[in-house]
Amino acid sequence: MKKLLNKIAVITGGASGIGKATVKTFLDQGAKVAIWDISYDRAMQLKTELNRPDEDIKVYKVNAGDFQAVSEAALKTKQDFGRIDILVNNAGITKDSSLLKMTPEQWQQVIDINLTGVFNCTRAIAPFMVEQLSGRILNASSVVGKNGNFGQTNYAASKAGVIAMTQTWAKELGRKGITVNAVAPGFIATEMVQAMPPEVVANMKSKVPSQRLGLPEEIGALYAFLASDDAAYINGATISIDGGISL
Repeated sequence: MKKLLNKIAVITGGASGIGKATVKTFLDQGAKVAIWDISYDRAMQLKTELNRPDEDIKVYKVNAGDFQAVSEAALKTKQDFGRIDILVNNAGITKDSSLLKMTPEQWQQVIDINLTGVFNCTRAIAPFMVEQLSGRILNASSVVGKNGNFGQTNYAASKAGVIAMTQTWAKELGRKGITVNAVAPGFIATEMVQAMPPEVVANMKSKVPSQRLGLPEEIGALYAFLASDDAAYINGATISIDGGISL
C-alpha cells in the first residue's frame, strides 16, 4: 500500500542528493511532488529522468533565502496542485571554515539558506496547512546540530536552530492538525561525498559504529514515514539517522 497516495509534497533542494532521493521515494509512495530548487536546469533534468506525468511532478526555481520568491512559489504551487500537504525543508549549503578563518560572508550565506530558508518556506506554506487543518512539516537538521563539528560554526549553528524551530512549531501548530519534525543525518553517501578522495571517505566510515555511510534513499524513507499517517503522533521530534555516530 502506498503511504502517501495523492498527497501533495513540496521538497526544497529536491534536484540532487538527499532531496533527489526523497523526490523518488515520495513519488513511489503515491505522492505528487513540487521540486523547489535554485538550479532549475538540474531539477528539470531530474523530472525528465523520472519520466512521470506533469500532474505528478512540477519544477519551480526557488531561492529559499528569498522570502518574496518563496511566497510567490508557494502561491503558484497551491494554484497548480490545489493544496499542499507536506513540506520537506531539505535545501542546504555548506561554507566550512574554522572560527578564526570564517568570514562574515561565509557565516551569512549558510544562515540565509539553512536557517532563514527553513523559516521562509514554512512561513509561506504553513497558512495553507492551517486552513485545511492538516499537514506535515519535515526539517533537515544534522548530527552536528546536536554535537557541533570542527570547522562548521555556521552549519552547526543553523542546524541547531532548525531543531529549536521544529520544537517551537510543533507546539504552535499541533492544535491545527499539523506535525513538525526534524531529521538529523550523519555521514551520507551523496554525490558530493562520493566525489571526495577515497581516504577521506574511508576515514568517515571508520568513525561510524555501523562502519558505512548512510544512503540518501534511507533518509528519503524516513521522511516518507514521518509524512505518513503512521507517524501521526510523532510531533516535535528530532530523529537521528547516523549509523550510531552520535552515541
